[in-house]
Amino acid sequence: GKTISVVTNDGRNIVGALRGFDQTTNLILEDCHERIFSTTMPMQQEPLGLYIIRGDNIAVVGEVDPALDARLNLESIRAPPTKPVLH
Repeated sequence: GKTISVVTNDGRNIVGALRGFDQTTNLILEDCHERIFSTTMPMQQEPLGLYIIRGDNIAVVGEVDPALDARLNLESIRAPPTKPVLH
């Protein structure tokens, strides 16, 4: 499957291979990890493995370009954590 990035309503950024979805946009991701951002530390990647994300907890889904993603120096990225989505 394609590699996608998902931003959840609570501000998490999860990247993994899309393995399936249903009519309510529940997603199944394989070999995924959470990218955790901080202004004081390098970005961390927490392995999650096989992961299901409920459709009602998804704010944004986007396809990841593997070539561009591989060129990123993740150790140098400093950023504030994403804030939760407000409705």
